[in-house]
Amino acid sequence: MKILKIAVIAGDGVGPEVINEGIKVLNKVASIDSTFHFDFTYFPWGCEFYSKHGKMMDEDGIEQLKEFDAIYLGAVGFPGVPDHISLWDLLLKIRKSFDQYVNIRPVTLLKGAKTALSDVKREDINMLFIRENSEGEYSGAGDWLFKGQDHEVVLQNSVFSRKGTERIIRYAFETAKKEGRSLTSISKGNALNYSMVFWDQVFEEVSADYPEVETASYLVDAAAMLMIKDPKRFEVVVTSNLFGDILTDLGAAIAGGIGLAAGANINPERDYPSMFEPIHGSAPDIAGRGIANPLATIWSASQMLDFFDYEAYGKLVLEAIEQLLVEDQVLTPDMGGTASTGEVADKIIEIIESTVSSNKLIV
Repeated sequence: MKILKIAVIAGDGVGPEVINEGIKVLNKVASIDSTFHFDFTYFPWGCEFYSKHGKMMDEDGIEQLKEFDAIYLGAVGFPGVPDHISLWDLLLKIRKSFDQYVNIRPVTLLKGAKTALSDVKREDINMLFIRENSEGEYSGAGDWLFKGQDHEVVLQNSVFSRKGTERIIRYAFETAKKEGRSLTSISKGNALNYSMVFWDQVFEEVSADYPEVETASYLVDAAAMLMIKDPKRFEVVVTSNLFGDILTDLGAAIAGGIGLAAGANINPERDYPSMFEPIHGSAPDIAGRGIANPLATIWSASQMLDFFDYEAYGKLVLEAIEQLLVEDQVLTPDMGGTASTGEVADKIIEIIESTVSSNKLIV
């Protein structure tokens, strides 16, 4: 039996509530197949840890995490801890330390999910965002000069290396080629006359190696408009760290809401663990009430199964989410229902069990 070692960072707010339900689903999937098993190790890191120890994670936290096959993250952030501290000292620290340079966020309108757009068919919203995840606008480079003085100056520098830019664009081309879909690059080359001109140039260079992939390129502001007016033109999308962050939140709004938004932070070479998470926040205002939506966390569990090459089980989980949405009976309040966090996950497990018992699963 293959033992998959998973580091669990439940984090803050509703994080522990949703991550526990995701783990229940992963354990259910593992019980179907005797060839693999999940071994979960919990780490108490996050804002509560920071309030007690003055740091978001142990000093040797990265060394501890190196021993795992993947990381399962709930949510990070809580009132009283500045957002840049909670982000940079935990989430971004992990992404950068483990070279998780590929961020994958599906923007797919699942069966049964409701979109805010009118006159749009379900199949028209089916995008896969591939976001550069290690440098760009989130490089952390810059300076704060003459702080507190009248001539105070703040510098926030974007960093686009040829290695970092080319590898994410090539990863996106490989994905588009494998899936037989078009690839769209999103930049802002008209205004950002160094970084985005360079991005566009590298995209053009790499595209020469993939003549079979249909390509398009849009400025980020035009892309935001077209995601609303004509979403079907976007299939696989590659973009920078900041633009990908913003546009996938827009994508969540048109694909069923933030409660259905999942994300994977991938180190494709598997030299380090990859990390899987819902992209919603910690929602401290509803923490402890048992009404947080666990579907994004469960979808990220599906992404984890795909990453471990158990695509049939990843599909099983995703189809269970779709069936839950179609039935429209067991949903949390944010999706118009009255169910609790645990009831939603229990229903997902019930659907999985039904699918397996009826021999509909093909592995």
